[in-house]
Amino acid sequence: MPSPDAINRISYVSLVTNDPEKFDASFKFYNAMGFRLTKNFSRVSTNGAASGSHDPKLLLGVSHDSLREVWLESYPLQEVDSNGNLRPWQEMEVYDGDNSQKLTESTVVKLRLTNELLPLDKSLLQKQFVFFTTELKTVEARLEKINVKVGKIGDDILITEDPIGNIISFSNTKNELCKNTFTSAEEYVDLACEKILSTRKKVELEKEELLSEEAPKKAKKKIGVMTSGGDAPGMNPAVRAVVRAGIYYGCDVYAVYEGYEGLVKGGDLLKKMEWADVRSYMSLGGTSIGTARCMEFRQREGRLQGAYNMIINGIDALVVCGGDGSLTGADLFRSEWPSLVKELVDTGRLTKEQVAPYQHLTIVGLVGSIDNDMSGTDVTIGAFSSLERITEMVDYIGATAASHSRAFVVEVMGRHCGWLALMSGIATGADFIFIPERPPKAGEWKDQLKEVCSRHRSYGRRKTTVIVAEGAIDDELNPITSEEVKQVLVDLGLDTRNTILGHVQRGGTAVAYDRRLATLQGVEAVKAVLENTPETPSPMIGILKHKIVRTPLVDAVKQTKAVAEAIGNKDFDKAMSLRDNNFYDAYRYFRDISVYDDGSKQIADESKRLNVAIVHVGAASAGLNAATRALVLYSLSRGHNLYAVQDGFHGLANGNIKKLDWLQVEGWHNLGGSEIGTNRSLPSQNFGKVAFNLQKYNIQGLIIVGGFEAFASLHELSTQKKNYPIFEIPMVVVPATVSNNVPGSEYSLGSDTCLNQLVSYCDAVQQSASSTRRRVFVVEVQGGHSGYVASYCGLITGSLATYTPETKINLKQLQDDIELLRKVFATDRGEDHNGTMIVRNEQASTVYSTQLVADIIKENANKRFETRTAIPGHVQQGFTPTANDRVMAVRFSLKAFEFIECWNKCYSKKDAKLSSEEIGNHGQVVIGIQGDVVEFTSVDHLYDTEAIVALRKGKTVHWTDMIEVSNILNGKLLLEKEGRF
Repeated sequence: MPSPDAINRISYVSLVTNDPEKFDASFKFYNAMGFRLTKNFSRVSTNGAASGSHDPKLLLGVSHDSLREVWLESYPLQEVDSNGNLRPWQEMEVYDGDNSQKLTESTVVKLRLTNELLPLDKSLLQKQFVFFTTELKTVEARLEKINVKVGKIGDDILITEDPIGNIISFSNTKNELCKNTFTSAEEYVDLACEKILSTRKKVELEKEELLSEEAPKKAKKKIGVMTSGGDAPGMNPAVRAVVRAGIYYGCDVYAVYEGYEGLVKGGDLLKKMEWADVRSYMSLGGTSIGTARCMEFRQREGRLQGAYNMIINGIDALVVCGGDGSLTGADLFRSEWPSLVKELVDTGRLTKEQVAPYQHLTIVGLVGSIDNDMSGTDVTIGAFSSLERITEMVDYIGATAASHSRAFVVEVMGRHCGWLALMSGIATGADFIFIPERPPKAGEWKDQLKEVCSRHRSYGRRKTTVIVAEGAIDDELNPITSEEVKQVLVDLGLDTRNTILGHVQRGGTAVAYDRRLATLQGVEAVKAVLENTPETPSPMIGILKHKIVRTPLVDAVKQTKAVAEAIGNKDFDKAMSLRDNNFYDAYRYFRDISVYDDGSKQIADESKRLNVAIVHVGAASAGLNAATRALVLYSLSRGHNLYAVQDGFHGLANGNIKKLDWLQVEGWHNLGGSEIGTNRSLPSQNFGKVAFNLQKYNIQGLIIVGGFEAFASLHELSTQKKNYPIFEIPMVVVPATVSNNVPGSEYSLGSDTCLNQLVSYCDAVQQSASSTRRRVFVVEVQGGHSGYVASYCGLITGSLATYTPETKINLKQLQDDIELLRKVFATDRGEDHNGTMIVRNEQASTVYSTQLVADIIKENANKRFETRTAIPGHVQQGFTPTANDRVMAVRFSLKAFEFIECWNKCYSKKDAKLSSEEIGNHGQVVIGIQGDVVEFTSVDHLYDTEAIVALRKGKTVHWTDMIEVSNILNGKLLLEKEGRF
């Protein structure tokens, strides 16, 4: 028989009996002692049927021979508040994460009823054990209340017997080694807390001593960050990312003010940056650390002085954000570094000992250029912001142009790259564009311009817009100026104005895309600095197929210069080939919708001309009208008929279909919402009528533009092909929803507009928080059960925390974020730009609502800061589509139409615009972006393998990199690294 010491102050014990009455009596005994029921298992129900025996959850931990089991638990001692209520474990001072040392262990008593034969000798089953309690008098009173005999051993131990016959002792000493006796829970908790905190402080001191001893062994890496050349929106977010990522990875980061000029002059222009120095940078345009074109650095003497200033400040790594000229200079600086260091020693300016740690220079390039003219990356930092600014200005100009029936010639930047002119031409519905990569024929372009503009006027258009890149030329390399273009339009009889947008294209805060791009690339630049070796070529951080990549800087610059050389050699096909495929497709699409409406590209065989319908499904989002306009213009250029289904599938069932013409959609490129109407109706409401009206109008292809409802609609139609043969026609879903939750695509029309609405909204909210000081806003964003919008928004607004459906919200996470807020406000001295924000997805939790999260934070703030909620609601759907959404609407919709044409064999094989691999074997598909490639995927395949139908989203979470980087830059992972969580 075990002695009482063998089972002393237990945390778990299992007691067994085959007597049902003793089993019930034992349950009542331990329940009276304060044990609470946590599990109740019965292998048979009260009527004798099997019960629970096949439920894995109920069987967990249950003995195989038990007929019944009850688990009772006494919970650990905890502090109580002034009202006598238990204080949550996470709020106690001793709490230090999930692995925190507990004040006491909980005790579990497992009672088992079995039908097994048990030994007749009671002593073989009898157990003796001791429970620790701080309330001996309460225990004694409870035992007497249920008529149980109680014995005493001195003043510190009670002894009794439970109904099964086990000897139970209650002691107010923790264990035999502890001499303290306790008469109340508060007394024990205070002592236990004191010991835990004392031990933790001792461990922290030892850790600090250990770190201080190791510190001299390895000096911190020192990184310089500069912006150079022409400024570009997004440079500030890039600097912020480099500074904070550098600090997170244990580096010192220095800002080089005024570009290379700061490097040459040194002194106060090289400033060590702290975490808080860049807290406002995300929402600021331009570059807050300055930029300048430095003639001194072009000379070796200037670079020698720059090397000297870097070495005396301990800097041997440089992150440069600028254009190809700035990055070329940086790589030259690296190649000369060894000789520069040697010259500094030879001339006696520095000693060998001083330069010994700095024998190699690390250079990492970030491309900040509004022209988007750098090879090796799909997009440069600032390009989309500049495009947005151009589009906005041309929209304003368009309003006055239409009012007076004028023509406007708009000159945009781009010496050797026509990206801005091309994309703005698509986004603004321009009549004509001039770009250097595809120049018009000398002596013919004036007539071509007149022909296109006069034709559009004959259709009823009241305005004329021509976009001219500043580097525009004809095929004989003669410059084409905006003034020349204006004169041509004047000769045509049009009241014409010339507008040179100039530096307005560089102004303003960065758009959502540029903030994300700059932030992700800035963090990657720091990683590249730490991973580079002297043998590694200087990397340029770019983005290819939506992935952040490193490209050899020299190769990227060389290929960039090759474009200008090809143009100079009149090899324009090569110049186009050196641009990415998206550039070529965009040019082709612009001509399809703006130039070829003269009938020159119509399908000769009229029997192959199609009737195609478009329907909008789901909630309204930006880009629906732009996509519809592009489809109408393309169908006219090919000789097809495009029918608009009004009011979704409900309208299709009722026969609300109309044919659209050129003039009806002429101004739809910049209209938000849906001009033909949209709702969440599905074809399943009446398959028969849907099929009837498709047959009535002889529809040979259907394009469904919308969100998850559009995806579900196509799947419903696909499943009914056997019952309704008309559903065999090719059908394409074009994703269009702010939530970006359509399976099969990483991008949906409207999501960019939504994110830019949130940028403006959150910037205003943060300004309010900053102005009032010490205020936290909890902002609720849309997105359904997809965390894409919240994660993206959290990254590009610099939110302190982001709550998404994928990560959920729990008390531990809230506690960590409250601790982070305390740290933020503890170091706050009332400066500007200290607005703080938390982003919460609308479906992040069914319990922790936006208001509840704000209330919990406020309750734990101890009046150090206050909270407010902000819910933008349907404002997120936007009013005017962004340039990116407009361009993508054209790209998606025309690609979808080409799919329908190929499926209906409108092309010969040699003229087909899509390969057989792109088309596939399925007629009902979702068009989507995967990386930078537009793909068609069978809706049935996506529905079966990728869709989570109940949650209305796909399984793939393609935005995980944004969550990780956001946690680095908001300081959460830094606190974890320091052991604060």
